[in-house]
Amino acid sequence: MKGIVSTACEGPLLEVRNLCFGYQGAMAVNDLSLTVAPGEAIALLGANGAGKSTTVKIIAGVLQPQQGKIRFAGEDVTAFPSYRIVERGITLVPEGRLVFPRLSVLENLQMGAYANRGKAQYSANLSRVFELFPRLAERQTQLAGSMSGGEQQMVAIARGLMSDPRLIILDEPSLGLMPKMVSHLFQLIRTVLDTGVSLILVEQNAHQALEVVQRAYVLEKGHVTIEGAGRHLLSNEIVRKSFLGL
Repeated sequence: MKGIVSTACEGPLLEVRNLCFGYQGAMAVNDLSLTVAPGEAIALLGANGAGKSTTVKIIAGVLQPQQGKIRFAGEDVTAFPSYRIVERGITLVPEGRLVFPRLSVLENLQMGAYANRGKAQYSANLSRVFELFPRLAERQTQLAGSMSGGEQQMVAIARGLMSDPRLIILDEPSLGLMPKMVSHLFQLIRTVLDTGVSLILVEQNAHQALEVVQRAYVLEKGHVTIEGAGRHLLSNEIVRKSFLGL
């Protein structure tokens, strides 16, 4: 969260090559490759079971790949556990929000800054998060469990930003939200992107996702089948029929 990041003359911030992972012999991710440039937002689209969540869990160090390589900011982080991944600047905001319901908003945000990277920028990041999410500043003493689903999603994203990420991963952020809150959520995502942080977005709402990202990957059975600019994929016949209901 250091302001707009230039992508000129730079290589990928994240480079994933030939990633494979299986559950009990069934391949969830199969020879998957993708890149994210500094300051870029990408989306992962696909049906349930396509391997989207497994892919981002591997990138975040929650799961260890069985094959393939992951490089972040030029460093091989393939075998890093999740806490080392956070220290390098990758943060996963998991599906289902998973806020700490009996902790206040402020305490949830403090939990996001537990790693040294977040601790070093705690005051600056807290000010920035409250600027991005003024509702959280107003309700910082409220228990997170007493908030609406949309407000809890704000807490989850803000908690992720408290780790001072260079790349933030949002896994199904609009899941379970009312339509009005979904529109507000995507406006908040645009605001977060204006800070220069890179983004991987796993999202069931394909139309909204393709409107907000620069590029997207469509996954089928753990493999990339379509790749392209977000707005161009809005007119792709396969994407329109499979994900946009058109």
